[in-house]
Amino acid sequence: VKRYIEIYLSSRKAEIEKIIGLSKMFFPVFDEFLDRYDLPLELKYLTIVESGLDPLATSRSGAAGLWQFLFNTGEMFELNVTSYIDERRDSYKSTEAACKYLSYLYHTFNDWHLVLSSYNGGPGEVRKAIERSNGETNYWKIRPLLSEQAKNYVPAFIAAVYVMNFYQEHNIIPVE
Repeated sequence: VKRYIEIYLSSRKAEIEKIIGLSKMFFPVFDEFLDRYDLPLELKYLTIVESGLDPLATSRSGAAGLWQFLFNTGEMFELNVTSYIDERRDSYKSTEAACKYLSYLYHTFNDWHLVLSSYNGGPGEVRKAIERSNGETNYWKIRPLLSEQAKNYVPAFIAAVYVMNFYQEHNIIPVE
């Protein structure tokens, strides 16, 4: 976690200043949906790790939008993607889909660290790690059994939450 905090506060400082400014526009929308689905409001910080609050973000694997939905996952949660429209980039529709997905993952794993890890690496990867550990469901204990990307996701998320809540103490000035 400390390593990610240091990254956010040094090499990604300008990006964090921009993200903090953008958060004033996006976070009220996220809070409304998260509240409606009775989910922790802190889950809004997933979008920082996923897309840097850029609705046009696209990953190398083809995930798109603020919440970085892959085509198939987006389709599972009723996001329309055609050659004319990509609802993964719609902040309202993708946020509702993310809330449905996060609710599904929580009902599957009943643990927020496992939910975060499975949001990134997929529920199959987390299930396999649980199986390989003889049923262990403590994220920190199964972490060594996860892919590098899924292994680092929860610490990056925790660091993003910290930075977004304590940026003033680190002389971060939001770009508005």
